[in-house]
Amino acid sequence: MSYIKSSKILGRFGGGLFMFQKAIIIGCPGAGKSTFARKLSDKMHLPLYYLDMLWHKPDRTTVDRNIFDEKLKEIVLKEKWIIDGNYGRTLEMRIQWCEAIFLLDFPVEECLAGAKSRIGKQRVDMPWIETEFDEEFKQWIMDFPKNELPIVYELLDRYKGEKSIYVFHSRADIEDYLSKTFG
Repeated sequence: MSYIKSSKILGRFGGGLFMFQKAIIIGCPGAGKSTFARKLSDKMHLPLYYLDMLWHKPDRTTVDRNIFDEKLKEIVLKEKWIIDGNYGRTLEMRIQWCEAIFLLDFPVEECLAGAKSRIGKQRVDMPWIETEFDEEFKQWIMDFPKNELPIVYELLDRYKGEKSIYVFHSRADIEDYLSKTFG
């Protein structure tokens, strides 16, 4: 399989476009993972699961780690899925079960703007409406390239021979991939 740095080159297998049944979408908060995941799910008719919806409760608390792990295990054992979310503790397990990995590696400024733009909006990927741009969350986004991306790229490098990996650096890359893949 192939390691793809941008959507301008599509992975081709046996003369045809590789179509997967299990994919993960990862990247910095605010990059547009959930939006891309919904588009991909709609085009491929695959069920979509949001890790934030598994982890967070509507009262802004979280489920027990063991409950989260059990729910996630139930999902990865299914025949078809798209899973949206980072959750580094379970990332390698999801990579092991998926066929395709989509990383949205966008500039921090774009991610900050994306996260800020969803304040006050109802979302299908979060069990509550965010009312403010939490400073701790903002800092986590700013630190994502330094603290999280090296770990992600290390895992991608480890699995590059086994998985189809797509790394997008802009929303234009995503739209290019979608139009070339699905018309």
